[in-house]
Amino acid sequence: MKRIAAILAILGFILPMIANSCAEAGVRRYKVRVVKEYPHDVTSYTQGLFFDGGKLYESTGQYGSSTFRQVDLQTGKAVRKLDFDRKYFVEGSVILDGELFILTWESRVAFVYDASTLEYKQTRRYPREGWGLTTDGKSLVASDGSSSIYFMDKDFKVEKTLKVRMNGRPLSNLNELEFIDGKIWANVYLTDMIVIINPSSGVVEASIDCTGLLPRHLRTRETDVLNGIARDSATGKIYLTGKNWKRLYEIELTEKK
Repeated sequence: MKRIAAILAILGFILPMIANSCAEAGVRRYKVRVVKEYPHDVTSYTQGLFFDGGKLYESTGQYGSSTFRQVDLQTGKAVRKLDFDRKYFVEGSVILDGELFILTWESRVAFVYDASTLEYKQTRRYPREGWGLTTDGKSLVASDGSSSIYFMDKDFKVEKTLKVRMNGRPLSNLNELEFIDGKIWANVYLTDMIVIINPSSGVVEASIDCTGLLPRHLRTRETDVLNGIARDSATGKIYLTGKNWKRLYEIELTEKK
């Protein structure tokens, strides 16, 4: 009996590992092809990027220069803009059910605005560092720089925590998020990689190599990392940019060989 119990215990340890390995063995690899490029405000330290109702919105960070803005896609200029107190480092943002939610990095607070008027509604306590923020249409979906993604209600109460794994290992530094065709796209901070995550299992199903998206001749000393994913649901088009980048790109995926 002890021998059988030992065998069952070993199988109980090994089988989940095999299952995870099989589930994650098929990580697809893509690279990006630029379809069109647009101006991007080089002073925008991009933290959040999204479309709502056909309009492009962007939240930008840095202490003393954090903003939220509605952006004209063709010119890169702000149509409407909110400026934040210098004590706040603004992070991800999203609109859900007519309300605009904006995270802060270290302050452990989030701001809520009326989405149509951008009128301030309230400041709420936030339980962790704010990084990326998106929505699946029902919940707020947030990252905090770890390998976890949090599904929350509009009071920031956690409904589900998703542990993200790539090739069987936790994948940390998840940053800006976007829900696209039922999957979570996430920038991996300090890299040129975006990952596509199954929102049920946390398994990374695909990776996107964005190396060289912003060409060398458009880079300056202020140019920072890739960060910013937005999909216009009205057109299906996907856009990428980065912190203090001079361009915003409409892209398509091509399979990487």
